[in-house]
Amino acid sequence: MTLHSKTFATNSPHPTAPIGIFGGTFDPVHFGHLRPALELLEQLPLAEIRFIPCRQPPHRQVPAASPGQRLAMLELAIAGEPRFFADDRELLRPGPSYMVDTLASLRAEQGSVPLCLILGTDAFRGLPKWHRWAELTELAHLLVMKRPGEPLPQEGELKHFLESRCICDPAQLAQQPRGLILPLEVTQLEISATRIRTLIGAGRSARYLLPDAVWDDIQQKRLYSAPLFMPEK
Repeated sequence: MTLHSKTFATNSPHPTAPIGIFGGTFDPVHFGHLRPALELLEQLPLAEIRFIPCRQPPHRQVPAASPGQRLAMLELAIAGEPRFFADDRELLRPGPSYMVDTLASLRAEQGSVPLCLILGTDAFRGLPKWHRWAELTELAHLLVMKRPGEPLPQEGELKHFLESRCICDPAQLAQQPRGLILPLEVTQLEISATRIRTLIGAGRSARYLLPDAVWDDIQQKRLYSAPLFMPEK
């Protein structure tokens, strides 16, 4: 299901349950996005997770697939999980897609409902390069997904930022709308969208790296110069 920014409203029967926010280019969406997100739903008291495709990444090249194509693939990927939603607000907003602006728009709509921005450890380490990064916890909690035993940064600007906000009890996320950082171990699959695009561009199959419905869509639309693969007998 796609939630459009002008008609955005939570479907949760528990309005104080936190809402997970998962941003990315999703070019294309794959199991490396979906499996950790599902584990967050299972481990945390989240009402839902909203996947927000980025229109124009500030620090990366323009996505290979169009905004509409990436949104369509995302909708296919999450169709079987009722607590996953696609949110097109960044695709509708002109200019660079800054997460601080996205969270501000969500905060304006959701009032005091807790928001949880979902990040991997690499993204968390790179936060000081983000636009107005120190304001993120003024708008949302941060959920930092990490591999089992993987340490979080303990130096530089992030050291105090983490130490002053870090929690261990997920129940605390529902007790205030913003401001906390929860590290959480999840399954990290070594899958990247760059690798998938490279495989497809070389005429190889990306099957089993992403949902079958997404792979079928890529082939039908010849995205990333995908050849037509003959059905298996």
